[in-house]
Amino acid sequence: MLRVSGIKIAPQENADEKAYAAALKKLRLSPAQVESWHVSKRSVDARDKGDIHLVYVIDVSPRGNESAVLSSIKPGIAVQVSAPSPLSPAPQAPRTPAPIVVGMGPCGLFAALYLARAGLRPICLERGESVDQRTQTVQTFFDGGPLHPSSNVQFGEGGAGAFSDGKLTTGIKDPRCQQVLQELHRHGGPEAILYQAHPHVGTDRLPQVVASIRREILSLGGLVLFNSQLTRLITRDGTLTAIRFLQDGQEKELPARQLILSIGHSARDTFEMLHTAGVAMEQKPFSVGVRIEHRQSLIDRAQYGKFAGHPALGAAEYHLNCRLPDGRGAYTFCMCPGGQVIAAASEPGGVCTNGMSVYARDGENANAALLVDVRTADFPDSNPLSGMRMQRGWEQRAFAAGGGNYCAPAQRSEDFLLGRASAHVGDVQPTYRPGITLCDLADVLPAFALDGIRAAIPMFARRLRGFDHPDAMLTAIEARSSSPVRIPRNASYQSNIQGLYPAGEGAGYAGGIMSAAVDGLRVAEAVSQTAANKKYTREEVLHADSGQ
Repeated sequence: MLRVSGIKIAPQENADEKAYAAALKKLRLSPAQVESWHVSKRSVDARDKGDIHLVYVIDVSPRGNESAVLSSIKPGIAVQVSAPSPLSPAPQAPRTPAPIVVGMGPCGLFAALYLARAGLRPICLERGESVDQRTQTVQTFFDGGPLHPSSNVQFGEGGAGAFSDGKLTTGIKDPRCQQVLQELHRHGGPEAILYQAHPHVGTDRLPQVVASIRREILSLGGLVLFNSQLTRLITRDGTLTAIRFLQDGQEKELPARQLILSIGHSARDTFEMLHTAGVAMEQKPFSVGVRIEHRQSLIDRAQYGKFAGHPALGAAEYHLNCRLPDGRGAYTFCMCPGGQVIAAASEPGGVCTNGMSVYARDGENANAALLVDVRTADFPDSNPLSGMRMQRGWEQRAFAAGGGNYCAPAQRSEDFLLGRASAHVGDVQPTYRPGITLCDLADVLPAFALDGIRAAIPMFARRLRGFDHPDAMLTAIEARSSSPVRIPRNASYQSNIQGLYPAGEGAGYAGGIMSAAVDGLRVAEAVSQTAANKKYTREEVLHADSGQ
């Protein structure tokens, strides 16, 4: 396969075909000489607002000898590339006890998929509901119904990523990234994720993808137990021997020699249990701030100028960062074009926010987290869970400021910068449900975050025109962009408890869907390469409980 890069095409309806034609011209080939072709990457170059264009990388498989084609064109025009390797682990005999995966977010899903394809028949525990049931439960909460403490935006099949923009961008350079994209597409994700520079699935498509992956795990002999929360580790001489979990109100026990811990960044009760059980943990920096909402049309104009609204470009995105006077960093995160701000609480008596958008990204507003660094020096004490408790305290303060009914405290940008409570909303209608309570966010945010956001907004406006629009809405509080805890692991990916494999965002080793899924694959590979050392029958594995 020959790869041609750097093809620039003006935004137009048939841009992909135009890019392919340009690649053929560079390769000196006719369509009849080509066996197949596809877009390898497509991005938008909007640095010059008067000359915005799409930038393509096109892969072409010519009929006949590729080397002969390369020798007939100037050096550097194209390179030979191989097709990405599929996710095909070497088959193994089933183990007893089977490996256990706790948590079915992106990390746990891909870890379980790998183990299932290897023939290891994993047992998966998920404290929340299946993604279909969970979607209904979450919508009920958005509509003003009760919070389900174990099945919400944070907990349940698909993890927190199931209620997001479904972003698949990452800064890591790992060949497993392509495997993750291939599997998401294979299980129903849009083909465009295979080549977009900033791929996304959308919260409307992710549930079907997640359910499809689960069905494959089951078809390969895996077991998935919903409404099943890990409650205890049982160890002997520093080695994992069994676990206990609560399933539909009944405590059960499973023998365990290998457990992938992919619990996500919000399982605070599980962090408490792990700390009590002697699992080594350490403090980790994180961030705190708000979600900021603008009209999407404002962002489109700021990024694309006269090309704003062109269907070939879609809804515009942004990512901004700066260094504050006190040395902290401020940045935007998880920007959701055409999306909405959502209620992401997972504990009674707390309010936290996140962003979400469907695949079409066709909503009126854009939103992003606007965050300031939280340093471990800010933590009140040396306890590994101190940052987590800070998060909880801020969310409880937001709950009270919002009225005690999961409405979120909010403020217009102009009022925020002037230090006065908001009395009305303006051009930007807030999207958070069940609703907002206008107030002064100085009563909610820690002082360093308040000062940092006030300094960042005008700085960002110099780079993105209109970012400081007076009617932009700030909704609080956003404090779960990453885990406040790290669980150290050794070269074999195990914690200080032998057989316990911390993984993903909750363990402090990922930051988003893609990196979490890749970490799940890494850890699953380590598990598959390390044999379990005790034999149990399948009946013991499936039917053991605390009374047996």
